[in-house]
Amino acid sequence: MIKQALIGEFMHEAENTRKLLSMITDSALEYRPQPHLWSVGQLASHIAEVYNWYGPTFAQDEFDMGSYIYDKGDISKAANILEKFEENVANAKTVIENSDESQYMNTWTMSAGGNPIMPPMPKIQVIRGFLYNHLYHHRGELIAHLRATGNKVPSLYGPNYEESQRS
Repeated sequence: MIKQALIGEFMHEAENTRKLLSMITDSALEYRPQPHLWSVGQLASHIAEVYNWYGPTFAQDEFDMGSYIYDKGDISKAANILEKFEENVANAKTVIENSDESQYMNTWTMSAGGNPIMPPMPKIQVIRGFLYNHLYHHRGELIAHLRATGNKVPSLYGPNYEESQRS
């Protein structure tokens, strides 16, 4: 039953993420609001990459970020990022569908080279916080970046500002 709820939210939010990533223009990829922040391309690539974390998070009780190989792919074109997203989201959906609900309450930890990064917690809490909410957070950042470049952004949870101003 929990798995069906996770899949439902996953599918709904993957579509929202797809709508957002589809609105990125190549001309916006290098924009960053401040020098220390990720560019639009880096942020969008990170969003696409988080879907790669579903496999190790669901299948293992420890995720070692120290040995994880981040694969941002070619972020020189928005279409490349969207393609990476599509590949990763399909794999993540399969991971959820094949997951074992009896493992959802297992204690899960994240480390880097044996050093804890996050406190141990039930895997279901990690799935909701580290995977799902993490993506929503970065989508919000990406929306702010895109708005600052003058690009349009999609409505995700009802009309966006532009749509609400139409008479």
